[in-house]
Amino acid sequence: MVEKRPIDKLTIKGFKTLQDVELELGQLNVLIGPNGAGKSNLVSYFRMLIEMLGGRLQVWVAKRGGASRLLTFGAGHTTCLSSDIHFDDMSFQLYLEPTDTDRFTISVTNFGYQATPTKGYTYGLVSGTAESQMHRNMEGNGPIPYPNIIYNSMANWRAYHIQDTSSSAPVKLTSQLHDNRYLRQDAGNLAAYLYMLKHVYKDIYGEIVETARLAIPFLDNFVLEPEALNANSIMLKWRHKDFDYEFIPSQLSDGSLRFICLVTALMQPDPPSTIIIDEPELGLHPYAITLLGSLLESASERMQVIVATQSPQLLDEFSVDDLIVVELLDGVSIFKRLKECDFDVWLKDFSVGELWDKNVLGGGLP
Repeated sequence: MVEKRPIDKLTIKGFKTLQDVELELGQLNVLIGPNGAGKSNLVSYFRMLIEMLGGRLQVWVAKRGGASRLLTFGAGHTTCLSSDIHFDDMSFQLYLEPTDTDRFTISVTNFGYQATPTKGYTYGLVSGTAESQMHRNMEGNGPIPYPNIIYNSMANWRAYHIQDTSSSAPVKLTSQLHDNRYLRQDAGNLAAYLYMLKHVYKDIYGEIVETARLAIPFLDNFVLEPEALNANSIMLKWRHKDFDYEFIPSQLSDGSLRFICLVTALMQPDPPSTIIIDEPELGLHPYAITLLGSLLESASERMQVIVATQSPQLLDEFSVDDLIVVELLDGVSIFKRLKECDFDVWLKDFSVGELWDKNVLGGGLP
């Protein structure tokens, strides 16, 4: 079984508004704060690393306007983007430097292992490359296993922001049947992934359907079959409890479709080491938001969860100890993990969501 670990501590310097962020993470981490504070920038940082691990860093950077737009206050102010990620006694260090062509060069990629308080080891990869060579260097266990454990933990990350539910959204179209190894970040392969679960993980598939029905009571079941004229393609069809007719994704409400995607992501049988979800409450019915809170709590027992939200109702499902307040000060993001003991007096009369509404927790508008 592949060993994968959650993140204990994260340091980011020079990425967008994350000029100098040091953050300790637990199993459940709920980011709250006003628009523009930097919550989504943290999600974007994880997306960048996911693309880098897949050898697609330069494409990702180009689509966002170049390296200078990703550096804090631009390349004239910030000359390097750096990050340190700790997984208990192991660590990963990364330095990205901008080039004259507004791309990034991967100047440092180090793996670390702290064997004892006074004895540590470092394994470095070739520097000065445009794309990561990590996946090539991690083939086989080699003489020292810790780089493989770190790489497996990071390569396993999943970042979701299921916002696009337009008529042309990938989740509403056909997908390739073989694209079912994991649920993609836009859930564009939802039908193929559910098809795999139905045939390989029947119990989990059944639990996903039952959970979806709690918020979508008219849902009978999904109709998951390859297209008649193209056996390599599949679309997410579903059946209403009162009709024999097969419906297509565009005949589900946006909120219902998002909820199905979130349920699937949070109940997947081979969970990632860390899952990152941006604004999961978008378009959801209040009851579905309550269910979502329970799902996130349950998922955090199997994987590390990082979620960014502005929903007071969703916050009511968590404790203050789960919250990280994000605020913007002089153009840079400040992250602060809260302690429930600091709000004991308030919590006697108000819920966590109400304290967020009242700006007692911080991170509210002036």
